[in-house]
Amino acid sequence: MRALGQEHYFRDRLNSQAIGHGVLLIAWQHGAPVGDVYLWLAAAEERELRVHLPDVPLITHVEVVEGRRNRRVGTRLIRHAERFLWEAGRKQVALGVAMDNDAARRLYLRLGYTEWPHGPVATTEVVFRPDGTRELRPELCAILTKHLDRGRTDDHTGG
Repeated sequence: MRALGQEHYFRDRLNSQAIGHGVLLIAWQHGAPVGDVYLWLAAAEERELRVHLPDVPLITHVEVVEGRRNRRVGTRLIRHAERFLWEAGRKQVALGVAMDNDAARRLYLRLGYTEWPHGPVATTEVVFRPDGTRELRPELCAILTKHLDRGRTDDHTGG
């Protein structure tokens, strides 16, 4: 995943996937990775999520490479993630979006996510440095949820 510039992150996520804690999905175009999303299937790290959304998977690390944004790659990644979860028997999904990330919030709302009633949650962003070390940064996130059903997880987004 050098093309996405996050080799250490992907190594970490693939290790987590190998032990059943999640699933890494990659979007490809013309043989090159252009985006990714990680489905967190383990218990949430944040207490509020464990209390209010027990056993609900989380969509994390939605990313589309520069030059491919606003071309429905992110939408297709989310829809594919929802379909994957639905087929795995999950009926709900959640995600956190940084309070200042208006573009991502608009995308999720357009895709049928709603803000939960419990307010923002203090989370920790993990930044992988080029040498493989991790930096932990506090991040306040709005939590959005979506009830999955077959009709809303099909990708009718075109192209």
